[in-house]
Amino acid sequence: MAESSYILMHKRTPVADLQIDTPTGTISAVGRVHAAEHVPVGIPVKKGMIDRAALNAWWKGRAIPASRSGIQHALHELQVPATEILLEKCLGLSLSDQYWICPADSPITWDDINFFTHPFSDDVGNILFGQGSTSDRISLMSPDNTSDGWLKKKWKILNGRRVLVKGGSGMAQQEPFNEVVASLLCRKLEIPHVEYNLLFEDSKPYSVCPNMTTDRQDFVSAYYIFSAFPRADGVNAYDHFLACCEKLGIPDVPERLQSMMILDYLICNQDRHFGNFGAIRDAVTLEWVGFAPIFDSGTSLWFDQYASKINALADTPAKPFAATQQAQLALARDGLQTLNLSALSNCKDEVLAIYEQAHFGEPDRANILADALAARCEALQAKQ
Repeated sequence: MAESSYILMHKRTPVADLQIDTPTGTISAVGRVHAAEHVPVGIPVKKGMIDRAALNAWWKGRAIPASRSGIQHALHELQVPATEILLEKCLGLSLSDQYWICPADSPITWDDINFFTHPFSDDVGNILFGQGSTSDRISLMSPDNTSDGWLKKKWKILNGRRVLVKGGSGMAQQEPFNEVVASLLCRKLEIPHVEYNLLFEDSKPYSVCPNMTTDRQDFVSAYYIFSAFPRADGVNAYDHFLACCEKLGIPDVPERLQSMMILDYLICNQDRHFGNFGAIRDAVTLEWVGFAPIFDSGTSLWFDQYASKINALADTPAKPFAATQQAQLALARDGLQTLNLSALSNCKDEVLAIYEQAHFGEPDRANILADALAARCEALQAKQ
Protein backbone atom coordinates (compact mmCIF):
# COMPACT_ATOMS: atom_id res chain seq x y z
CA MET A 1 0.00 0.00 0.00
CA ALA A 2 1.40 3.41 -1.04
CA GLU A 3 1.17 5.85 1.82
CA SER A 4 2.61 9.29 2.48
CA SER A 5 3.34 10.89 5.82
CA TYR A 6 2.04 14.38 6.58
CA ILE A 7 1.42 16.77 9.44
CA LEU A 8 -2.02 18.36 9.54
CA MET A 9 -1.32 22.07 9.99
CA HIS A 10 -3.50 24.99 11.08
CA LYS A 11 -1.72 27.94 9.51
CA ARG A 12 1.65 27.66 11.33
CA THR A 13 0.49 25.31 14.11
CA PRO A 14 1.13 21.53 13.84
CA VAL A 15 -2.10 19.72 14.72
CA ALA A 16 -1.58 15.98 14.17
CA ASP A 17 0.49 13.40 12.29
CA LEU A 18 -1.30 11.74 9.37
CA GLN A 19 -0.85 8.91 6.91
CA ILE A 20 -2.60 9.34 3.55
CA ASP A 21 -3.28 6.47 1.19
CA THR A 22 -2.01 7.90 -2.09
CA PRO A 23 -4.16 5.85 -4.53
CA THR A 24 -7.42 6.90 -2.83
CA GLY A 25 -6.49 10.19 -1.16
CA THR A 26 -7.98 9.06 2.15
CA ILE A 27 -6.50 9.37 5.64
CA SER A 28 -5.42 5.87 6.56
CA ALA A 29 -4.03 6.64 10.03
CA VAL A 30 -3.87 9.44 12.58
CA GLY A 31 -0.87 9.52 14.85
CA ARG A 32 0.34 11.91 17.52
CA VAL A 33 -1.87 14.91 18.27
CA HIS A 34 0.24 18.04 18.70
CA ALA A 35 -2.47 20.63 19.42
CA ALA A 36 -5.91 19.25 20.26
CA GLU A 37 -7.39 22.74 20.51
CA HIS A 38 -6.61 23.29 16.80
CA VAL A 39 -8.36 20.13 15.61
CA PRO A 40 -11.15 21.21 13.23
CA VAL A 41 -14.41 22.11 14.97
CA GLY A 42 -16.79 19.17 15.26
CA ILE A 43 -14.11 16.45 15.03
CA PRO A 44 -14.10 14.37 18.24
CA VAL A 45 -10.89 14.03 20.25
CA LYS A 46 -11.10 11.37 22.97
CA LYS A 47 -8.28 10.45 25.32
CA GLY A 48 -5.88 12.41 23.16
CA MET A 49 -6.85 10.60 19.96
CA ILE A 50 -8.65 12.09 16.96
CA ASP A 51 -11.60 10.16 15.54
CA ARG A 52 -10.08 9.01 12.24
CA ALA A 53 -13.41 8.37 10.50
CA ALA A 54 -14.68 11.85 11.38
CA LEU A 55 -11.41 13.50 10.34
CA ASN A 56 -11.42 11.54 7.09
CA ALA A 57 -14.99 12.69 6.36
CA TRP A 58 -13.89 16.28 7.02
CA TRP A 59 -10.88 15.81 4.72
CA LYS A 60 -12.89 14.28 1.89
CA GLY A 61 -15.48 17.03 2.35
CA ARG A 62 -12.81 19.51 1.25
CA ALA A 63 -12.72 17.91 -2.21
CA ILE A 64 -14.75 18.94 -5.24
CA PRO A 65 -18.00 16.96 -5.01
CA ALA A 66 -18.62 14.22 -7.55
CA SER A 67 -21.89 16.00 -8.43
CA ARG A 68 -20.02 19.05 -9.84
CA SER A 69 -21.15 19.86 -13.36
CA GLY A 70 -18.61 18.58 -15.89
CA ILE A 71 -16.33 17.04 -13.26
CA GLN A 72 -15.77 13.69 -15.02
CA HIS A 73 -14.54 15.38 -18.17
CA ALA A 74 -12.30 17.63 -16.06
CA LEU A 75 -10.79 14.67 -14.19
CA HIS A 76 -10.01 13.02 -17.52
CA GLU A 77 -8.24 16.19 -18.68
CA LEU A 78 -6.34 16.44 -15.39
CA GLN A 79 -5.45 12.73 -15.56
CA VAL A 80 -6.69 12.21 -12.02
CA PRO A 81 -9.08 9.33 -11.14
CA ALA A 82 -11.04 11.08 -8.36
CA THR A 83 -11.47 14.54 -6.84
CA GLU A 84 -10.01 13.33 -3.51
CA ILE A 85 -6.64 12.90 -5.22
CA LEU A 86 -6.61 16.60 -6.04
CA LEU A 87 -6.60 17.39 -2.31
CA GLU A 88 -3.17 15.90 -1.81
CA LYS A 89 -1.89 17.59 -4.99
CA CYS A 90 -2.54 21.04 -3.48
CA LEU A 91 -1.68 19.97 0.09
CA GLY A 92 -5.28 20.61 1.10
CA LEU A 93 -4.77 24.37 0.88
CA SER A 94 -7.95 26.40 0.63
CA LEU A 95 -9.15 29.99 0.48
CA SER A 96 -11.84 29.23 3.06
CA ASP A 97 -9.66 28.32 6.03
CA GLN A 98 -6.05 27.87 7.16
CA TYR A 99 -5.81 24.06 7.30
CA TRP A 100 -3.32 22.21 5.11
CA ILE A 101 -1.02 19.18 5.14
CA CYS A 102 2.75 19.49 5.31
CA PRO A 103 4.85 16.57 4.05
CA ALA A 104 6.70 15.06 7.01
CA ASP A 105 10.27 16.31 7.34
CA SER A 106 9.63 19.00 4.70
CA PRO A 107 10.96 22.52 5.28
CA ILE A 108 8.00 24.24 3.58
CA THR A 109 5.84 26.57 5.65
CA TRP A 110 2.38 28.12 5.32
CA ASP A 111 4.08 31.43 4.51
CA ASP A 112 5.78 29.77 1.52
CA ILE A 113 2.71 28.36 -0.20
CA ASN A 114 -0.65 29.68 1.04
CA PHE A 115 -3.11 30.89 -1.60
CA PHE A 116 -4.01 34.07 0.28
CA THR A 117 -0.68 35.74 -0.40
CA HIS A 118 0.79 33.66 -3.25
CA PRO A 119 -0.35 33.35 -6.87
CA PHE A 120 -1.89 30.10 -7.99
CA SER A 121 -2.44 28.31 -11.28
CA ASP A 122 -5.53 28.90 -13.43
CA ASP A 123 -5.16 25.46 -15.00
CA VAL A 124 -7.62 23.54 -12.82
CA GLY A 125 -10.21 26.32 -12.88
CA ASN A 126 -10.03 26.68 -16.65
CA ILE A 127 -10.39 22.93 -17.14
CA LEU A 128 -13.36 22.86 -14.74
CA PHE A 129 -14.95 25.49 -16.99
CA GLY A 130 -14.27 23.40 -20.07
CA GLN A 131 -11.73 25.92 -21.37
CA GLY A 132 -8.63 23.73 -21.29
CA SER A 133 -5.20 24.59 -19.93
CA THR A 134 -3.12 27.45 -21.29
CA SER A 135 0.16 25.66 -20.49
CA ASP A 136 1.79 22.44 -21.66
CA ARG A 137 2.37 21.28 -18.10
CA ILE A 138 -0.77 21.43 -15.95
CA SER A 139 -0.28 22.70 -12.40
CA LEU A 140 -2.57 21.17 -9.77
CA MET A 141 -1.56 23.71 -7.12
CA SER A 142 -4.91 25.48 -6.99
CA PRO A 143 -7.64 26.45 -4.49
CA ASP A 144 -10.12 25.10 -7.04
CA ASN A 145 -9.22 21.63 -5.73
CA THR A 146 -10.88 22.51 -2.42
CA SER A 147 -14.00 24.29 -3.68
CA ASP A 148 -17.40 22.73 -2.97
CA GLY A 149 -20.81 22.96 -4.63
CA TRP A 150 -22.35 21.48 -7.78
CA LEU A 151 -22.16 24.51 -10.06
CA LYS A 152 -19.06 25.28 -12.11
CA LYS A 153 -16.77 27.65 -10.23
CA LYS A 154 -13.17 28.78 -10.15
CA TRP A 155 -10.96 31.12 -8.14
CA LYS A 156 -9.18 33.97 -9.87
CA ILE A 157 -6.94 36.84 -8.83
CA LEU A 158 -8.38 40.08 -10.21
CA ASN A 159 -6.66 43.36 -9.39
CA GLY A 160 -4.88 41.64 -6.51
CA ARG A 161 -8.11 40.28 -4.97
CA ARG A 162 -9.11 36.63 -4.68
CA VAL A 163 -12.54 36.29 -6.25
CA LEU A 164 -14.82 33.33 -6.90
CA VAL A 165 -16.38 33.05 -10.36
CA LYS A 166 -19.48 30.83 -10.50
CA GLY A 167 -21.77 29.78 -13.34
CA GLY A 168 -25.42 28.86 -13.68
CA SER A 169 -27.41 25.83 -14.78
CA GLY A 170 -30.00 24.84 -17.33
CA MET A 171 -31.35 26.96 -20.15
CA ALA A 172 -31.96 30.06 -18.04
CA GLN A 173 -28.51 30.20 -16.35
CA GLN A 174 -30.34 32.23 -13.70
CA GLU A 175 -28.22 31.56 -10.60
CA PRO A 176 -25.64 34.33 -11.20
CA PHE A 177 -28.42 36.91 -11.51
CA ASN A 178 -30.06 35.57 -8.35
CA GLU A 179 -26.82 36.13 -6.43
CA VAL A 180 -26.83 39.78 -7.48
CA VAL A 181 -30.50 40.17 -6.55
CA ALA A 182 -29.83 38.61 -3.14
CA SER A 183 -26.98 41.11 -2.64
CA LEU A 184 -29.39 43.95 -3.47
CA LEU A 185 -31.93 42.74 -0.89
CA CYS A 186 -29.21 42.32 1.74
CA ARG A 187 -27.98 45.87 1.15
CA LYS A 188 -31.49 47.25 1.51
CA LEU A 189 -32.13 45.26 4.69
CA GLU A 190 -28.60 45.95 6.03
CA ILE A 191 -27.84 42.23 6.35
CA PRO A 192 -24.09 41.45 6.32
CA HIS A 193 -23.36 39.59 3.11
CA VAL A 194 -20.82 38.78 0.44
CA GLU A 195 -21.34 41.19 -2.45
CA TYR A 196 -21.93 39.58 -5.86
CA ASN A 197 -21.56 41.15 -9.28
CA LEU A 198 -22.11 39.91 -12.83
CA LEU A 199 -19.43 38.88 -15.29
CA PHE A 200 -19.99 37.82 -18.89
CA GLU A 201 -17.47 35.62 -20.70
CA ASP A 202 -18.26 34.37 -24.22
CA SER A 203 -21.82 35.62 -23.65
CA LYS A 204 -22.23 33.33 -20.63
CA PRO A 205 -23.22 34.87 -17.27
CA TYR A 206 -21.21 34.30 -14.11
CA SER A 207 -21.39 35.71 -10.61
CA VAL A 208 -18.22 37.13 -9.09
CA CYS A 209 -17.65 37.68 -5.36
CA PRO A 210 -14.62 38.45 -3.19
CA ASN A 211 -13.24 35.94 -0.72
CA MET A 212 -14.93 36.41 2.67
CA THR A 213 -12.01 35.18 4.80
CA THR A 214 -8.64 36.75 5.46
CA ASP A 215 -5.30 34.97 5.72
CA ARG A 216 -5.87 34.30 9.44
CA GLN A 217 -9.52 33.27 9.42
CA ASP A 218 -11.45 30.02 9.07
CA PHE A 219 -14.95 29.65 7.71
CA VAL A 220 -16.54 26.89 9.80
CA SER A 221 -19.68 25.49 8.21
CA ALA A 222 -22.89 25.10 10.15
CA TYR A 223 -22.55 21.34 9.71
CA TYR A 224 -19.49 21.19 11.93
CA ILE A 225 -20.91 23.67 14.41
CA PHE A 226 -24.05 21.52 14.56
CA SER A 227 -21.85 18.43 15.08
CA ALA A 228 -19.76 19.94 17.87
CA PHE A 229 -22.08 18.66 20.63
CA PRO A 230 -24.56 15.79 20.93
CA ARG A 231 -28.16 16.66 20.15
CA ALA A 232 -30.49 15.91 23.04
CA ASP A 233 -33.66 13.93 22.51
CA GLY A 234 -36.63 16.09 21.57
CA VAL A 235 -34.56 19.15 20.65
CA ASN A 236 -35.25 20.45 17.16
CA ALA A 237 -32.45 21.28 14.73
CA TYR A 238 -32.86 25.05 15.09
CA ASP A 239 -32.61 25.05 18.89
CA HIS A 240 -29.70 22.60 18.80
CA PHE A 241 -27.78 24.80 16.39
CA LEU A 242 -28.33 27.86 18.58
CA ALA A 243 -27.22 25.89 21.64
CA CYS A 244 -24.03 24.76 19.86
CA CYS A 245 -23.24 28.34 18.88
CA GLU A 246 -23.75 29.50 22.46
CA LYS A 247 -21.51 26.74 23.88
CA LEU A 248 -18.79 27.57 21.36
CA GLY A 249 -19.06 31.28 22.15
CA ILE A 250 -20.06 32.50 18.67
CA PRO A 251 -21.54 36.00 19.11
CA ASP A 252 -24.75 37.50 17.68
CA VAL A 253 -26.04 34.29 16.12
CA PRO A 254 -29.84 34.44 16.70
CA GLU A 255 -30.30 37.82 15.01
CA ARG A 256 -28.00 37.02 12.09
CA LEU A 257 -29.44 33.53 11.62
CA GLN A 258 -32.99 34.86 11.56
CA SER A 259 -32.03 37.55 9.04
CA MET A 260 -30.71 34.77 6.78
CA MET A 261 -33.94 32.81 7.12
CA ILE A 262 -36.01 35.90 6.30
CA LEU A 263 -33.91 36.50 3.18
CA ASP A 264 -34.38 32.85 2.19
CA TYR A 265 -38.15 33.25 2.58
CA LEU A 266 -38.11 36.26 0.26
CA ILE A 267 -36.10 34.54 -2.44
CA CYS A 268 -37.56 31.03 -1.97
CA ASN A 269 -34.08 29.61 -1.42
CA GLN A 270 -34.23 25.85 -1.99
CA ASP A 271 -30.68 25.00 -0.98
CA ARG A 272 -29.59 26.70 2.26
CA HIS A 273 -27.96 23.54 3.52
CA PHE A 274 -25.58 23.22 6.48
CA GLY A 275 -22.59 23.70 4.19
CA ASN A 276 -23.35 27.19 2.87
CA PHE A 277 -23.71 29.14 6.07
CA GLY A 278 -21.71 29.17 9.29
CA ALA A 279 -19.30 31.27 11.30
CA ILE A 280 -15.86 32.87 11.05
CA ARG A 281 -13.08 32.02 13.52
CA ASP A 282 -9.64 33.53 14.08
CA ALA A 283 -7.21 30.76 13.16
CA VAL A 284 -4.51 32.05 15.50
CA THR A 285 -6.39 32.95 18.69
CA LEU A 286 -9.28 30.52 18.01
CA GLU A 287 -11.70 33.28 19.01
CA TRP A 288 -14.96 33.51 17.09
CA VAL A 289 -15.38 36.59 14.91
CA GLY A 290 -19.11 35.94 14.44
CA PHE A 291 -21.71 34.63 12.03
CA ALA A 292 -20.44 34.48 8.44
CA PRO A 293 -21.86 36.96 5.93
CA ILE A 294 -24.62 35.60 3.70
CA PHE A 295 -23.34 33.90 0.55
CA ASP A 296 -24.37 31.29 -2.02
CA SER A 297 -28.02 32.27 -2.57
CA GLY A 298 -28.28 31.43 -6.28
CA THR A 299 -30.44 28.28 -6.06
CA SER A 300 -33.54 30.37 -5.52
CA LEU A 301 -36.14 32.64 -7.16
CA TRP A 302 -37.78 29.85 -9.16
CA PHE A 303 -34.52 29.26 -11.05
CA ASP A 304 -35.68 25.84 -12.27
CA GLN A 305 -39.33 26.67 -13.09
CA TYR A 306 -40.92 27.88 -16.30
CA ALA A 307 -42.02 31.50 -15.96
CA SER A 308 -45.64 30.54 -16.65
CA LYS A 309 -45.59 28.21 -13.63
CA ILE A 310 -44.28 30.74 -11.08
CA ASN A 311 -46.69 31.34 -8.20
CA ALA A 312 -45.22 34.19 -6.20
CA LEU A 313 -47.04 33.55 -2.93
CA ALA A 314 -47.10 29.78 -2.91
CA ASP A 315 -45.24 28.10 -0.08
CA THR A 316 -41.98 26.50 -1.22
CA PRO A 317 -39.48 23.94 0.07
CA ALA A 318 -36.92 25.16 2.60
CA LYS A 319 -33.73 24.12 4.37
CA PRO A 320 -32.19 23.54 6.86
CA PHE A 321 -34.50 23.94 9.86
CA ALA A 322 -37.96 23.34 8.37
CA ALA A 323 -39.44 21.70 5.30
CA THR A 324 -41.26 24.81 4.03
CA GLN A 325 -40.44 28.51 3.90
CA GLN A 326 -43.55 29.41 5.92
CA ALA A 327 -42.57 27.02 8.70
CA GLN A 328 -38.99 28.28 8.70
CA LEU A 329 -40.13 31.91 8.72
CA ALA A 330 -42.08 31.16 11.91
CA LEU A 331 -38.75 30.38 13.60
CA ALA A 332 -37.49 33.85 12.60
CA ARG A 333 -40.48 35.83 13.88
CA ASP A 334 -38.33 37.88 16.28
CA GLY A 335 -36.07 38.91 13.43
CA LEU A 336 -39.01 40.34 11.50
CA GLN A 337 -39.26 43.09 14.10
CA THR A 338 -35.63 44.17 13.74
CA LEU A 339 -35.44 44.58 9.94
CA ASN A 340 -36.58 47.68 8.07
CA LEU A 341 -38.79 45.85 5.58
CA SER A 342 -40.10 49.14 4.18
CA ALA A 343 -36.69 49.46 2.48
CA LEU A 344 -37.91 46.79 0.04
CA SER A 345 -40.88 48.84 -1.16
CA ASN A 346 -39.24 50.27 -4.27
CA CYS A 347 -36.87 47.50 -5.30
CA LYS A 348 -38.84 46.12 -8.24
CA ASP A 349 -37.21 48.34 -10.88
CA GLU A 350 -33.72 47.54 -9.58
CA VAL A 351 -34.46 43.82 -9.64
CA LEU A 352 -35.84 44.08 -13.16
CA ALA A 353 -32.70 45.92 -14.30
CA ILE A 354 -30.60 42.98 -13.08
CA TYR A 355 -32.72 40.32 -14.81
CA GLU A 356 -32.98 42.31 -18.04
CA GLN A 357 -29.27 41.66 -18.57
CA ALA A 358 -30.04 37.97 -18.99
CA HIS A 359 -30.88 36.01 -22.12
CA PHE A 360 -33.32 33.60 -20.52
CA GLY A 361 -34.72 32.25 -23.77
CA GLU A 362 -38.21 32.69 -22.33
CA PRO A 363 -40.41 35.71 -23.11
CA ASP A 364 -41.08 38.12 -20.24
CA ARG A 365 -39.24 35.97 -17.65
CA ALA A 366 -37.41 39.03 -16.28
CA ASN A 367 -40.67 40.90 -15.66
CA ILE A 368 -42.35 37.87 -14.13
CA LEU A 369 -39.44 37.34 -11.72
CA ALA A 370 -39.37 41.01 -10.69
CA ASP A 371 -43.15 41.03 -10.13
CA ALA A 372 -43.04 37.79 -8.14
CA LEU A 373 -40.27 39.00 -5.84
CA ALA A 374 -42.08 42.33 -5.31
CA ALA A 375 -45.20 40.38 -4.31
CA ARG A 376 -43.24 38.36 -1.74
CA CYS A 377 -41.73 41.54 -0.34
CA GLU A 378 -45.19 43.05 0.09
CA ALA A 379 -46.49 39.86 1.70
CA LEU A 380 -43.61 39.82 4.16
CA GLN A 381 -44.17 43.47 5.11
CA ALA A 382 -47.79 42.56 5.89
CA LYS A 383 -46.55 39.98 8.41
CA GLN A 384 -44.46 42.51 10.35
